[in-house]
Amino acid sequence: MNYLKTLSFAGAMAMATAATAEERFITIGTGGQTGVYFVVGQSICRLVNRDTPTTGIKCTAPSTGGSIANINAIAAGDMDMGVAQSDWQYHAYNGSSEFEGKKVDKLRAVFSVHGEPFTVVARKDSGAASFDDLFGKRVNVGNPGSGQRATMEVVLNAMGKSDADFALASELKPAEQAAALGDNKVDAIIYTVGHPNGSIQEATSTVEAVLLPVTGEAIDKLVADNAYYAKATIPGGMYAGTDNDVETFGVKATFVTSADVPDEVVYEVVKAVFDNFDRFKGLHPAFANLQEADMIADGLSAPLHPGAEKYYKERGWM
Repeated sequence: MNYLKTLSFAGAMAMATAATAEERFITIGTGGQTGVYFVVGQSICRLVNRDTPTTGIKCTAPSTGGSIANINAIAAGDMDMGVAQSDWQYHAYNGSSEFEGKKVDKLRAVFSVHGEPFTVVARKDSGAASFDDLFGKRVNVGNPGSGQRATMEVVLNAMGKSDADFALASELKPAEQAAALGDNKVDAIIYTVGHPNGSIQEATSTVEAVLLPVTGEAIDKLVADNAYYAKATIPGGMYAGTDNDVETFGVKATFVTSADVPDEVVYEVVKAVFDNFDRFKGLHPAFANLQEADMIADGLSAPLHPGAEKYYKERGWM
């Protein structure tokens, strides 16, 4: 009897060890904790972890520096997946702009998420009424490694300007910039982000502020010359102080990975999101109008990961 019990115990231990061996831990790069990227990663992990008993996949989504930092971490093998602006997905895969000489050949697209307008919030007492009015003022251009910082540089280059044209070009993270605006340490903050956004809501409720339009010939040419950009509108009434729609341009938030991540892992992550699509859309207001057909096509310039492609074909979407 004791011998049988020993065999039973040994068998159970072997099964437990096998199950443990099959566990896969994945990490998703996000952004600042007040931004929508953080919510995207946390939301995906929440859905993936619901299926851990079946798939063995355990997911974490820490706060990071944003788009470029996430892509670099994926390229280095430090993260499995991440959220990145559609323009930086393009540049990373094609080895252009910030990624010149550093082409990320193994970058793979999974799906796109919400639209991200290039958003400018200025203190009302700054007197700024348009983007052009910011030159000579104190502006938070964003933290190094973030997509918003890099996109700001693209906008400035298109206008024939640079950081030197501001009285101050601070490099605060999204979590810090709203307080800086309220404390009168800067006149304006820049954020490429989905709406509504907590950081901007904080900023506009702390101090009288307005959202500025980002329009003109330089922006028109930027959009016309680059397929990953599009004109965008931030609805009026979303934030205190801005009652009318604000015209700007923007990108898409995209979800990316590496060709080195196994097909079955990417498949299970995609399945967790799209098999629970209504639940996913309810996790943040910026997701409310997402459509599956748009998410598997828009803003994706790197090749689609085979694991994602398998799921989309099973659903008859490709």
